[in-house]
Amino acid sequence: MKALTWQGKRSVSVEEVPDPRIEDTTDAIVRITSTAICGSDLHLYEVLGPYMHKGDVLGHEPMGIVEAVGSSVANLKPGDRVVIPFNISCGHCWMCNHGLQSQCETTQVHEQGTGAALFGFSALYGSVPGGQAEYLRVPHADYGPVKVGAELPDERYLYLSDILPTAWQGVRYADVPDGGTLAVFGLGPVGQFASRIGKYLGHRVIAVEPVPERRAMAERHGIETIDFTKETGDVLREMTNGRGPDAVVDAVGMEAHNSPLGAFAQHAVGLLPDPVARKAMETAGVDRLTVLHACIDSVRRGGTVSLSGVYGGTASPMPLLTMFDKQIQTRMGQCNVRRWTDELLPIVEDPSDPLGVMDLKTHEVPLTEAPNAYKIFQKKEDSCIKVVLKP
Repeated sequence: MKALTWQGKRSVSVEEVPDPRIEDTTDAIVRITSTAICGSDLHLYEVLGPYMHKGDVLGHEPMGIVEAVGSSVANLKPGDRVVIPFNISCGHCWMCNHGLQSQCETTQVHEQGTGAALFGFSALYGSVPGGQAEYLRVPHADYGPVKVGAELPDERYLYLSDILPTAWQGVRYADVPDGGTLAVFGLGPVGQFASRIGKYLGHRVIAVEPVPERRAMAERHGIETIDFTKETGDVLREMTNGRGPDAVVDAVGMEAHNSPLGAFAQHAVGLLPDPVARKAMETAGVDRLTVLHACIDSVRRGGTVSLSGVYGGTASPMPLLTMFDKQIQTRMGQCNVRRWTDELLPIVEDPSDPLGVMDLKTHEVPLTEAPNAYKIFQKKEDSCIKVVLKP
């Protein structure tokens, strides 16, 4: 089959790789009909290369048609249409039973000391082949896949694989009070959905984003937007009676712009041999923290900062004095996708499309054009916000 493979920093290519096969009784094989490029894929493309191996199959936002199932899979059959959550969870361990599927005890990657295995996401999370491919082997298919109807287009459902539940969890974790204000930093795909979800739940939402096209998309959905500048905290306080927003979602993460020290650290680590680079990332601060620090500055005293953006440094400096003095609560973590999909499925099937899932994709290309799509998505060229690949 054809699959998009990692070849090196800022280098991916479509290659012929072996077809997946049933390896365990709880496996399924899914023929991929749509698969998206995620902002997290760009971390592999740029920063997390030391944890990648040449030829790794990328992608963790797929959906498609079940082709075959293992003997223990009773909930699916060939021909079913499914969305595949990006984290691989068993559904029966203590963590899964407590809604923490991203920490699944059955699939935790113990050799790395990390949580549940993820599709297409480096040795840190199990080096499981991903879904930017023609076919995908899905472990624990007796629990993970979300079965959907056959009538609506893929984009109604595709984002249930990651970015929609990630945004939903981010807003839920933000714990915005009734009548409160939510600020969302970053209007990439997760930030777009977090903003719309905040409004859908009845909050005032102010989104912070430097790219005009991304602000324009959010404004189509009734979101207030402002540019990201050195005065962002002051602007947000002026808009909220001098206090700041009640809660903030950071939908940007480790590769924030305007973070020269973090950018230098990431570039320096990228020049090291992989074993040395991995050690550096595990002991040093390599995150670009401009946005996170702006979130902490902006949120009101006693407010909540919710991190949906991915961070990767273990010693990234944090303004603990400010956080303690302002009595800031923080929540974060990989999304527990299956915790939220039952809530989200009827919303994405609502004919009125209240979260605007049909107004996110800006580019649709064949899988063969994925390498160029990665380039324009990373560089934010051609008004690129969300790319859907069609194997």
